[in-house]
Amino acid sequence: LIRLKEKARNLLLSEAGIAHRKRRCWDVEAVFGNIKQNMGFKRFMLRGMEKVTTEIGLIAMAHNLRKFSIA
Repeated sequence: LIRLKEKARNLLLSEAGIAHRKRRCWDVEAVFGNIKQNMGFKRFMLRGMEKVTTEIGLIAMAHNLRKFSIA
């Protein structure tokens, strides 16, 4: 386990890992901000992991369709 933690730490601290983390925060935050602000998503309507997974999948699909229709 310690060996795997060291490997993960080395990957995160490498130049590629740092660049990936910098890019990730911009990509993900923009998507969640768009879904919350522009699509009006505030909370899940359903309960249960399976139903919530389906609901977020539909929301993500709507986001992608909107993004591709603009492009």
